Amino acid sequence: MLHILGKPAKKTAFCDGLSRRGFLSIGGAAVGGFGLSQLLHLESAAGVGRSHKAIINIYLPGGPSHLDMWDLKPQAPREIKGEFEPINTNVPGIQICELFPKLAAMMDKFVIVRSLADSDGAHDGYQCMTGHKKSDRGPRDGWPAGGAWVSRLAGQVDPSMPAHTALMYPTGNRTWGEPGTAGFLPSAHNPFNLVGRKPGEKSDNMVLQGITLERLQDRVQLRGALDRFRREMDQVAKLNDVDAYLGQALDILTDSKLGEALDLSKEDPKILERYGKNDEQFQRDGAPRMVQNFCVARRLVEAGARYVSLNYSRWDWHGGDGMNFPMSRVEFPMLDQALSALVTDLHERGLDRDVSVVMWGEFGRTPRINQNNSRDHWPQLNACLLAGGGMRTGQVIGESNKFGEVPTKRPVKFQEVFATLYHNMGLDAHRDRVFDNGGVPRYPVDSEIEPLHEVI
Repeated sequence: MLHILGKPAKKTAFCDGLSRRGFLSIGGAAVGGFGLSQLLHLESAAGVGRSHKAIINIYLPGGPSHLDMWDLKPQAPREIKGEFEPINTNVPGIQICELFPKLAAMMDKFVIVRSLADSDGAHDGYQCMTGHKKSDRGPRDGWPAGGAWVSRLAGQVDPSMPAHTALMYPTGNRTWGEPGTAGFLPSAHNPFNLVGRKPGEKSDNMVLQGITLERLQDRVQLRGALDRFRREMDQVAKLNDVDAYLGQALDILTDSKLGEALDLSKEDPKILERYGKNDEQFQRDGAPRMVQNFCVARRLVEAGARYVSLNYSRWDWHGGDGMNFPMSRVEFPMLDQALSALVTDLHERGLDRDVSVVMWGEFGRTPRINQNNSRDHWPQLNACLLAGGGMRTGQVIGESNKFGEVPTKRPVKFQEVFATLYHNMGLDAHRDRVFDNGGVPRYPVDSEIEPLHEVI
């Protein structure tokens, strides 16, 4: 993280009156060793048109039910099939839940993976952010989030826009609000989180503590203060990291592009209406239903972000309140409207070949309904949706048994989905390596993992 100095403090201050406690931490992402010519070559080889390659990762905290959304079993007993019926989509042979009519009408623009088979089983977004289980043996400093790999290997599109961004609300269940970290990669590739502890509140990344806009705009003065501070810091800060993206952070905070991307008042009202209305109330220990953040994600990509992760609502409904089906009737239509609007916008703007979308949760749900008329945790089978990225859409990957318990055809791993997203970015997950802090070469995915051949 880059630290910009805040207002002077009386105690523990340096000779110029600046305090170690008076920091503002802001995230960011640097080119990470790629020269401009290399970056242009990378995007040319990846087939970039008028836009740039990017990924939007939509995380549904709590474990949405694969059986009630994407893999219904209408012939199963009622205690398995549940309360919803499947409907046909615009792709013959593909059916989804009746509460997703908008997605059904454009299923030719999606891929359903019905056989995600290696869910960790914990209430944690880590696997959806990194592709790895927390229990996987890995580097000492942890696995980088997908956005950190993209930031490191693809670099920035624009110096005033972080490559790795997030719209991840802090949640009562802490792990549902974590967008991942840079892991063993330089901290420049940490996510730049753009939302605060409540809707409408900017995160600390967007607030300058004790620095007026006028003072910030005086770059000479600010750089001078930072230089003095750095000389005093010695080994307290990671000076190489500061050197790597000091200029980039200043560009972010003094350029209007990021702020404009977040300002939905600048969006066409008719387009914004497609996404529906936000419900700003946090869902218990989860995130709020900020459907318009799907639009913000698209705007961030248009402004130059390479990777946007967001958390949406709360999908853990198996307690004593028996809310699985009542909550589905609230949540599914809102998600149907927001996701269909996002993918429609990408296609209308010619971004569908360059921008990949993935939507998933940490695990699936039990085929058999419990005594509370709800479904419990079920890591044996999960599902996800993919769109854009130039993929061959309008298909289903994988198949489950008659009760939706386990895959019977084409089991898929989280890392395979990430490998596909990296491939869509023009990145070679088996060639592009980085050495961790122990000198071990690391790759975005394990050596035996390949992208989903069905879609590329």
